[in-house]
Amino acid sequence: MDSLDDLNRQLKDFAVQRDWEQFHNPKNLAMALAGESGELLEHFQWLTAEQSAHLEPDKQEQVALELADILIYLIRLSERLGVDLVAAAYRKMAINQARYPVERVRGDARRAEEYDD
Repeated sequence: MDSLDDLNRQLKDFAVQRDWEQFHNPKNLAMALAGESGELLEHFQWLTAEQSAHLEPDKQEQVALELADILIYLIRLSERLGVDLVAAAYRKMAINQARYPVERVRGDARRAEEYDD
């Protein structure tokens, strides 16, 4: 019950049963995803790094639900676009491993284009 495929099936069924597939086009889903990401950010606005790492239980639950909204829209968007999220994540990890070799970037948060070659 914890696979992305199973969750995707349940999310699609939920939308189909409510006749919401008509609204779940890539544009709308991307916009909803951005909106939910903004709602997540609101929970961390004005917190110190330390405070953000130690949320009160009620705030932790609110953040968990915002993360769930983000995941739901991300899964729906990937389904509508035919993107295998897990495969894409592994491809992106391989790209990042090549862009940021350990011996070059350990402990340095700069972006790849900021390094002198």
